[in-house]
Amino acid sequence: MSVFEVNFDGLIGPNHNYSGLAFGNLASSRNAQLASNPREAALQGLEKMRTLVKLGYRQGFLPPQLRPDIATLRRLGFSGTDTEVLAATAQRAPALLSMVYSASSMWAANAATVTPSADCPDGRVHFTPANLVTTAHRAIEYPQTTQALRTVFGDDDHFVVHEALPAQDRFADEGAANHTRLCTSYGEAGVGLFVYGRDADTDLSQLQFPARQTREASETVARQHGVPDRALFLQQSAEAINAGAFHNDVVAVGNGPVLFHHEQAFASRSQEAVFAQLAERLPLQPICVPANRVSLEDAIRSYLFNSQLLADPQGGFEAMRLIAPTECRDNPAVAAYLTDLAADTTQPIRHVEFVDVRQSMSNGGGPACLRLRVVLSEQELAAVHPAFLVDEARIDQLQAWVRDHYRDALLPADLADPALLDECYRAFDNLTQLLGLGSFYAFQR
Repeated sequence: MSVFEVNFDGLIGPNHNYSGLAFGNLASSRNAQLASNPREAALQGLEKMRTLVKLGYRQGFLPPQLRPDIATLRRLGFSGTDTEVLAATAQRAPALLSMVYSASSMWAANAATVTPSADCPDGRVHFTPANLVTTAHRAIEYPQTTQALRTVFGDDDHFVVHEALPAQDRFADEGAANHTRLCTSYGEAGVGLFVYGRDADTDLSQLQFPARQTREASETVARQHGVPDRALFLQQSAEAINAGAFHNDVVAVGNGPVLFHHEQAFASRSQEAVFAQLAERLPLQPICVPANRVSLEDAIRSYLFNSQLLADPQGGFEAMRLIAPTECRDNPAVAAYLTDLAADTTQPIRHVEFVDVRQSMSNGGGPACLRLRVVLSEQELAAVHPAFLVDEARIDQLQAWVRDHYRDALLPADLADPALLDECYRAFDNLTQLLGLGSFYAFQR
């Protein structure tokens, strides 16, 4: 039976805005308070999905989360109708508006950690929604993430969606952005490489920015999925975190037997031991980008490693492809490196495709941030809710929906506008009708 990697991208919502909420995310901080373009952001994301469909890959999406998150404001003491709650918040605690209107759930790489059925003892695909406790605007996401995953992957014969880990700093979990599954083929058991920023021995005084993922969280997810013996744990370097690599997928990406990473991505002692263990379990093909070719600063500014690293459409690893942001093409050092990489026949990355996701990049997320990778057999793919799998016709429908409902400019000050709440609700209501979901969002019930 054929087994595929399917990318489920976050469908960008009408609330896409820049608020600079994520300390350590340098792009988000640089662009805080600037005008965003929700329409352009969503269309760019959908065009990225179209690029993969045209290349022959299977593609899905996760629905946008309900924003503004009025339920959170109610828990914080505001009452009345949704419009009244929003107005009271704008008057009494306006700083909360950016939290409940945050667009960050668009980055589906933070939605969950996924382990394929080939690795799990019960033969099902396992998901653990990320609790994202490091930042307030992201910590409110996991209840809706859990609902979405249980809708898209609702067949209990094939899928298990766990509860998120306890919402405690000790179990800080940021999802698949810090997890890579390495294997020799998608249908055979692989190794889960969990990358963490801190453990009990980490000297936090050496970190300028938060280390968002804990080793204990990663170990817990591996236990939940029944794969502690198929998991290895590798520590991020302090240099990478301090340079702005708030997730490992900013400095490393892997697929199949290939681990494409920056020279300074990992703590050196941890890397030496874990790479040796990986090499014992599979024919590991590390591709290390030296700092004298691409500096850590250029890697993070261009999001070179936040590219999607893809097998060929049939799942082979001999001619792999990078889906890179156009910022990589525009950075001289990175562009030169990628030209040499594609010409180097001693390694398997043969193609580089550039995609324009500048609206997402301006908020701190590239092509890989926008997608959650799920390895599925033919039977498992058939069990996925069909509304969330796309072809070009479905992408056309979604783009028409975006053009009908999204603003072309949104400033943080606009979050107090009650008309924006109404626009978001109308957009979400129309989306559920388009997808045949019924009363999916809380305001519809």
